Amino acid sequence: MHVKSASNDYPIHPHLKERWSPRAFDNRFIEPEKIRSLFEAARWSPSAGNIQPWYFILGLKGTETFENITKTLDEFNLLWAPRVPMLFITVASKVNSNGDYNHTALYDLGQSIAHLTFQAMEEGLYVHQMSGFYPEIAKTLFDIPENYEPVTVVAVGYMGRADTLHPRMAKGEVKPRERRKASESVFSGKFNMPSSIF
Repeated sequence: MHVKSASNDYPIHPHLKERWSPRAFDNRFIEPEKIRSLFEAARWSPSAGNIQPWYFILGLKGTETFENITKTLDEFNLLWAPRVPMLFITVASKVNSNGDYNHTALYDLGQSIAHLTFQAMEEGLYVHQMSGFYPEIAKTLFDIPENYEPVTVVAVGYMGRADTLHPRMAKGEVKPRERRKASESVFSGKFNMPSSIF
């Protein structure tokens, strides 16, 4: 197993330093109590107006739901994701209780997955989020209502070995993680004016 620690410039929590998105997962069963804790963490994420626009369609390997989730994946993700023990689709409610468009729904859904991901690290699990899937297929297979948007598919499991992966992705599994510097993302005064904090 290969852990890709962040080469951070400033101190961060160990879970954030060690978090990354593997594609090589062990076939090992995930304990139900750990799965419950993941979604409990997502539940307590902040959201605008406490609308909580996040919903999840959970499939455990060997179930019909899992198989249907794999039918939504694009060709690349089909090379690895069907081997993981757990997949789920994230769904955002696009309107609030008054029927008005909720412009922070995707932001809030993303926060809930960030909370879930942090909890996963606490449980010894890893998370890989995928945009490579077909939302329209997901809507059809799971009868997702019109005002709800499938956003991503998420894989969760214990880390596996890179040599079990398809050759197309084996090299990326061990490649060092890279990010642009925080100073390139944080501005003051005007957009693209670096902040003096760095």
